[in-house]
Amino acid sequence: MGKCIVVTSGKGGVGKTTTSANLGGGLASLGKSVLLADVDIGLRNLDIIMGLEKRIVYDVMDVMEGRCKIQQAIVRDKRLNSLYLLAASQIHDKSDLAELIDRFGEIIKGLKKEFDYVILDSPAGIEQGFMAASNFADEAIVVTTPEVTAVRDADRVIGLLEAKGIKDHYLILNRYRYAMVKSGNMLDVEDVLHILGIQLLGIVPEDPEIITFANRGELVVTSDLTISGKAFQRISRRLIGEKVDFPSFEEDKGLFNKIKNFFKAKLGE
Repeated sequence: MGKCIVVTSGKGGVGKTTTSANLGGGLASLGKSVLLADVDIGLRNLDIIMGLEKRIVYDVMDVMEGRCKIQQAIVRDKRLNSLYLLAASQIHDKSDLAELIDRFGEIIKGLKKEFDYVILDSPAGIEQGFMAASNFADEAIVVTTPEVTAVRDADRVIGLLEAKGIKDHYLILNRYRYAMVKSGNMLDVEDVLHILGIQLLGIVPEDPEIITFANRGELVVTSDLTISGKAFQRISRRLIGEKVDFPSFEEDKGLFNKIKNFFKAKLGE
């Protein structure tokens, strides 16, 4: 039986969908079978980031409403043979998913029998789309940037995940800029961890290459020549249980020690 992970954020624009796509690609690169499901009904973007938009015939709402079988709606990635996409509908809205929530749960249960990982790209925020996407998840990954508003919204999402009984939830800190942290214009890693109080899965530095790859319909995680690609590779390895050190980014000589000391303090070591 596979594992269902919902990737969510309290605030839009923090890189949640890009993170979902690259986590899927990273896990597939490690030999795992992965199904990426876009649950952002009405605003699908995963297909574009993966370069699969021209191959979408059916979507998740077509499956739920009985217009096609699940096998007809699933599309294989162009480069990674064990990575698949189930696209969101562009003509429905999030309330339509909520109305068919039991059918959605049946679909997720079936997919977990076929794939090692089912990753749900949840809508940002805490409304119907998030509630539906998180109902059937075994674990959650919260994506935020080191900004006060994004972290505050992430804290709200974490509270809702815990209320749903999802105890295994992890943080990805995206678009980290050491220069801004150093100048006091961005929260540092320790501040974010102190506020949110959940386990850090990884840090993705600000990298313009992410946009370049996304515009080409390619996943940056497949590149060993980009700082963000390497970051997503490390995150994917941690996700499957490997012990991977947090790097000391070139600008930030003390980042790893700060993270290590934070967790020591929390554990009373």
